[in-house]
Amino acid sequence: MTEWIGAAEAADRLGIKPASLYAYVSRGVLTRRREADGRASMFDADEIAELARKGRPRRQPAGYELIIESSVTEITDATLRFRGLDATDLALRCSFEDVALLLWTGSLPGGSGPDTPRSPHDWVATPEALAAGSAAQAALPPGTLPLERLQVIVPALAATDQFRLHLDPPAVMAAGRALIAGMAGALPAQHPEGGAPSRGPIAERLAGRLCTGPVPDGLTGVIGVAMVLAADHELAASTLTARVAASMRADPYAVVATALGAMGGALHGGAALGAELMLSSANSPADVPRVVGDRLRRGERLPGFGHFVYKDGDPRANLLLKVTAEFAAGSPRLEVAEAVIAQVRRRALPEPNIEFALAVLADVAGMVRGAGEAIFATARTAGWLAHALEEYERNIPIRPRGVYVGPPASR
Repeated sequence: MTEWIGAAEAADRLGIKPASLYAYVSRGVLTRRREADGRASMFDADEIAELARKGRPRRQPAGYELIIESSVTEITDATLRFRGLDATDLALRCSFEDVALLLWTGSLPGGSGPDTPRSPHDWVATPEALAAGSAAQAALPPGTLPLERLQVIVPALAATDQFRLHLDPPAVMAAGRALIAGMAGALPAQHPEGGAPSRGPIAERLAGRLCTGPVPDGLTGVIGVAMVLAADHELAASTLTARVAASMRADPYAVVATALGAMGGALHGGAALGAELMLSSANSPADVPRVVGDRLRRGERLPGFGHFVYKDGDPRANLLLKVTAEFAAGSPRLEVAEAVIAQVRRRALPEPNIEFALAVLADVAGMVRGAGEAIFATARTAGWLAHALEEYERNIPIRPRGVYVGPPASR
């Protein structure tokens, strides 16, 4: 009968660190199983003994991955789950604030603790924080993108929070609520009739800040769906960056500021901006073949299409596109988006991802350029802080080692 042992004992028998143990799993050197609760990893004692007898591998092969165990999010080639619950189901029945609490604590609202946010009205930034964040971004040139404004707003918010270095879970969650509220509240309103409330759902506050005209009926609900779907996605580049910062005991604001920097590239959340620009270059569905064809002839990737994990379609995009189509039924801009998808499928190219869906939402709702990135970043802050909470509890610095391949030492 197979004897199963825990990770700590397996690492001890091999004389290695736990991080190296999980590296062997990712490389196929070891197999593991999970306990019924999904948390503990177990290893075959005979397999460990055989590896100990042979001696551990001396070099890391190409494609080496850093493995970090997490209880926050699970992704497969077709699904996304937050704490074991399907994210697409959560998006249709829960608010962003509820899902953020799920990510942070492991359960949906219903507890009785003093730090349990029961209402979006609990998500507020202090007047001093809003004044600092607003003033910081107001100094930027006209036309600055919302994501670039958020990258300035977050450090300004931090400067007003004298308790930001308190890293116990209730303090981090309180900072998270104030931080997300400050991110939404310090963005400039785009239209005098847009409405920019300082309380209420975060989705409603973002709608008032990002729309270039009055907020259309029903838009807040669609943004809420988008925010839940974008709230976390396992160890995406920005999240890994956030975890590294948190492992070094960076405060929650510094964790988010670091992650925002990683998100600025065109291959992460920034792909939403590229998709927005692509959509805006087509005035009608008749323009779509030219727009798509021109990009492909230049050897460019179509922004917002394809995904490293979801080879057969991003479930987040599928749901957000469906909800957006219901919200904007009959919109000429929706017809353009649908023509782009049809053109891509006709050429057997990859399916749309969440960034394209965000771009479509921003386009049909008449939002400011870069709105998709802003929705993504504000929502993903919840996920970044969930991973930061795990690192604060783990309290072990993430310090990968490199494999030197440069010139040999000279004598």
